[in-house]
Amino acid sequence: MTTDVKQEPEVLRGHRKERVGIVISTAMDKTITVASRRFKEHRLYKKALRQTKKFKAHDEAETCQVGDLVRIRETRPLSKTKRWRLVEVIKRAE
Repeated sequence: MTTDVKQEPEVLRGHRKERVGIVISTAMDKTITVASRRFKEHRLYKKALRQTKKFKAHDEAETCQVGDLVRIRETRPLSKTKRWRLVEVIKRAE
């Protein structure tokens, strides 16, 4: 059985997580730090709580700036802390 990688890349690799967040740092070479925010309800008091998680993502072309809204996708480990890759810039910072 032969499989063509170019034909169905997402099916062969399996499902990869995607996150949307805001770029908070571009200080490193070809790396951006993205803050992803989600809302979670307190289990007893039912109040909405904000939770922020930071991800380091690979930006090959170094196109992002601080404040950009971006989509990142999970990938193989690229360094000690970098496990995400930039997919697209959704909205540029003003």
